[in-house]
Amino acid sequence: MRHTFRETWSGLRRNASMTVAVIVTMWVSLALFGASLMTMQQVEAMKGQWYDKIEVSVFLCTADNATDGEGGNCESAQGVTDAQRDAIRALLENHPDVQTVYYESKQDAFREFQTTYADNPIKNSLTADQMQDSFRVKLKDPQNYQDVVSAVEGLPGVQAVQDLHTVLDPFFRVLNVLKWGTMGIAAMLLLAGALQIGNSIRMSAYTRRREIAIMRLVGASNLYIMLPFLLEALFAGVVGILLAGASMAALQYFVVDRVKSQLSIQSLGWITGSSTALAIGGVAVVGVILSIIPTVLATRRYLRV
Repeated sequence: MRHTFRETWSGLRRNASMTVAVIVTMWVSLALFGASLMTMQQVEAMKGQWYDKIEVSVFLCTADNATDGEGGNCESAQGVTDAQRDAIRALLENHPDVQTVYYESKQDAFREFQTTYADNPIKNSLTADQMQDSFRVKLKDPQNYQDVVSAVEGLPGVQAVQDLHTVLDPFFRVLNVLKWGTMGIAAMLLLAGALQIGNSIRMSAYTRRREIAIMRLVGASNLYIMLPFLLEALFAGVVGILLAGASMAALQYFVVDRVKSQLSIQSLGWITGSSTALAIGGVAVVGVILSIIPTVLATRRYLRV
């Protein structure tokens, strides 16, 4: 192994500038690839927070709604009655397109409000009586929301019906474009990194072609000859992986966690440190593969006697 490590160090020192270029390319490409993985998980986390539980929201009347010009089907200065609430619930639960109906009382809404704005003075600006109770509806088929909306929006006691798809779909379309755009750029840079690794190893092998030929003639195995080149490529790849992992951890801490701490959007679904760790694991696997495969292809021709 002493000979292997000596040859590895010699190759790294001889091609120092190329090694640095490979490291930087791998760093940038793997970091972008990792960012795209994080973006993909973020989109799914947000969709899971909103789409899996809530698809149509039915907001019920309060006395304030009935007097502020946004009364909907509310009677003047009167909130929803128990009979109206029961009629709305019965229609929703018996509708063929509805899978599950969640009822959120004023107390539930107030507790959610207090949790969301726990560290903000605004939490003391409202009372439970000022909150709005609502029904949150999960559909059997999210595409068939219009029938539910039209069936319930004219009922007495309904202040407003909100279909979250019309609000969230444009947002998720932008995130998907960002996700796949980042993935495409990362793929091109990963290809560039693989080509740079191949060229670096090819140059290193070319400068030692006579030594390689002698080693083959005396019976050295392909693995023994190839190992220094593999270690050179793995060194550049591992450094690139570490830098990319550090960049992704910084992205989680300085961007995601900081944005998540903004109370106005704290209730959204967010990726966690475990999600970022999973993405870093994926980056590490891709980085090792991109280090090994170009090296094997680049040195194969020099292993023939």
